[in-house]
Amino acid sequence: MLQSHNRDVPTTDARVTGLEGTDWRWDAVQNRDRSADGQFVYGVTSTGIFCRPSCPSRRPRRDRVKFFDTAIAAAHAGFRACLRCDPASARPSDDAIARASDYLTRHADETVALATLARVARISPFHLQRRFKRALGVSPREFQAACRAERFRRELRSGRDVAGAIYEAGYGSPSRVYEAAPTGRGMTPATYRRGGAGAEVGFVTLRCPLGWLLVAATPAGLCAVKLGDSARALEAELRCELPQATIQPSPGVPAGWVRTIVAGLRGSSAERALPLDVRATAFQWRVWRALQAIAPGETRSYSDIAREIGQPSAVRAVARACATNPVCLVVPCHRVIAKDGGLGGYRWGVGRKARLLEGEKATSRAGRGGRRGQAK
Repeated sequence: MLQSHNRDVPTTDARVTGLEGTDWRWDAVQNRDRSADGQFVYGVTSTGIFCRPSCPSRRPRRDRVKFFDTAIAAAHAGFRACLRCDPASARPSDDAIARASDYLTRHADETVALATLARVARISPFHLQRRFKRALGVSPREFQAACRAERFRRELRSGRDVAGAIYEAGYGSPSRVYEAAPTGRGMTPATYRRGGAGAEVGFVTLRCPLGWLLVAATPAGLCAVKLGDSARALEAELRCELPQATIQPSPGVPAGWVRTIVAGLRGSSAERALPLDVRATAFQWRVWRALQAIAPGETRSYSDIAREIGQPSAVRAVARACATNPVCLVVPCHRVIAKDGGLGGYRWGVGRKARLLEGEKATSRAGRGGRRGQAK
């Protein structure tokens, strides 16, 4: 593992935007634009496969497409590389960074000193760190951690036992695996190996002012809260995420949890106390806890959150943590906006984000007005 003093390893999932603001990427996919190769990849939720923009395979439906900045990000989100276009072989145009990323990929199971990597890249360690982060959006250490985690998951999916996968991926010991959480906090490696088999997930769907709401839970807590245009699409997305789990409509999802989440649509903050059972890195948890501390009616920028968690340079990683939040409303990522005051992205659609913020601000103003009246 690349040596570093930073112990938190943010997930490499790139920001997944809603339909808004991604037209150029969708146009590139429709036109099979080779010039867009290397700029992003796209995953198809119905198949679990990710491709280059120029992939010759049949074009997917728009509502089944998610965009990622890198192949590593798509793989970390659970998508498999397409065998026809081989998107995982794409490398950045910067020769030094290409050499470094190739080396880290081939030596994911080894400890790689930054000085060693700099010699491979033929630039100084200082410039390597800066150029690598600028080109790929993650540090060399984070990139290697993602490569190791993907190798571990690949070994599990191929049927290898957990102990064998641990050492094949280079973790060295079971304790290192549980520290790194390559399969997430909410799922053990053994459960991941079975594609979620053995995990029992119940869910309910209901109409709400923003379309449809899905609330899913395991016996340990909430594992998904989603907004969408149809109950069927939301259920399909949930099943894609855990293809072998036992997932079924369930009246067993606590009604109190559902009521609290629905109240969150009106600006309640009580949802932060609900129990969660989600897969996440330590970095994501820090970001999500910071989001839960934002009061209804208030907003923060991505850079504000980065400073609050003590990593002011991790703005892009904060944005990715917001975009990959699986429990909207409970973790209120809609309260994070761009530094210039714009709405920024939102996994569930920027239009929904705008309506949530407008409703919360109106409720907050009404509350302040009521308190002032009582004071008189």
